[in-house]
Amino acid sequence: MVRYLNTGEARRFYDRFGARLDSQAFYEDRALEVLTGAARFDQAASVLEFGCGTGRFAERLLGGLLPPDARYAGCDISETMVRLARERLAPFGGRAMIWQSDGSFDFSPAGPPFDRIVATYVLDLLPPAEICLFLAAARQALSPDGLLGVVSLGWGETLPSRLLSRVWTVVHHLRPELVGGCRPLYLAQYFDPVAWRIRHRSISTSYAVASEIIVAAPATKREETEDE
Repeated sequence: MVRYLNTGEARRFYDRFGARLDSQAFYEDRALEVLTGAARFDQAASVLEFGCGTGRFAERLLGGLLPPDARYAGCDISETMVRLARERLAPFGGRAMIWQSDGSFDFSPAGPPFDRIVATYVLDLLPPAEICLFLAAARQALSPDGLLGVVSLGWGETLPSRLLSRVWTVVHHLRPELVGGCRPLYLAQYFDPVAWRIRHRSISTSYAVASEIIVAAPATKREETEDE
């Protein structure tokens, strides 16, 4: 039986991990570049980031990827991450707000709807049922023409990346805390084709670490009816 870190365990792990989270940039940055190219942040007036970490990606968004008057909101379960993100984003003043989440998918503190919702290397911590809950909440919180952008650990397409994915999965099954609760996902399988339209999907591999990138739009009421 697969064991996932609960909210308290994940909070304690990332409180301890702190700024070392940025050391994962060696494999994350290539996937984040793909995401920024596909999600059209230059057309967004409001962005919510679920699991903002140290604020590294938010700094990139506010530093030029978003329009100058766009607002950003981010949440994280870790008190340490919230503190680091607030310090990092302080130069952007009132354009950025950060709050500590209780682990639920309540985005009301940031005042939805949002033009973009992003979650990078967060869904791969969650049990399958909670991934589905997040997607449902994100769909409700997006504006009608909004986009959801997600990145997670994925399954590799090359031999080294496939081997690493398998080893990572075994370690997660045995001791999830050793990998921060994360494991490779087949992320696309969680997107109900009745509820979502996937605009972009790709696998990015850096140093044998594979990441799955998806940008999706909520299906319109008319599209939902046609699919039924």
